[in-house]
Amino acid sequence: MPEFTGLPSGVGRRIVVVASRFNEDVVKKLVDGAMDALVKYGVAFDDIDVVWVPGAWELPIAVRWLVATERYDGVVAVGAVIRGETAHFDYVAGEASRGLAAISAEFETPVGFGVLTCDTDEQAEARAGGAHGNKGWDAALATLEMVDLFNRLAPDDAD
Repeated sequence: MPEFTGLPSGVGRRIVVVASRFNEDVVKKLVDGAMDALVKYGVAFDDIDVVWVPGAWELPIAVRWLVATERYDGVVAVGAVIRGETAHFDYVAGEASRGLAAISAEFETPVGFGVLTCDTDEQAEARAGGAHGNKGWDAALATLEMVDLFNRLAPDDAD
């Protein structure tokens, strides 16, 4: 029985990191983590674009537009939505995640999900290079693995 898995191989790949400016101190660390992972795993620095949007709410529309250009093999979406005193968190976090998932499925393009949805600033910091690692790094690796997996699963004449 054949078994397939992707490898985090970025050689020859073009990737875009789309980042939410809201909670920028945390998100900048996620971008740095994503960039470090992409370069470490072979993506040429000049083949990585970084696009900043106002907030996590704007991530899906920006990612959709970028994917539709067909310039990129994959996307790493990063942001930080931190719970406040109102229901705003639920709407932004939920719609950002649903929107990004829908775009990935519609365009069959890997979108790594590096959007933190935390209750506190401390939780966000712990996931942006702290005790819980860097979720930007993790999202970048997932993107590269999925790009490679799709390439392995594609028919030989699809190139």
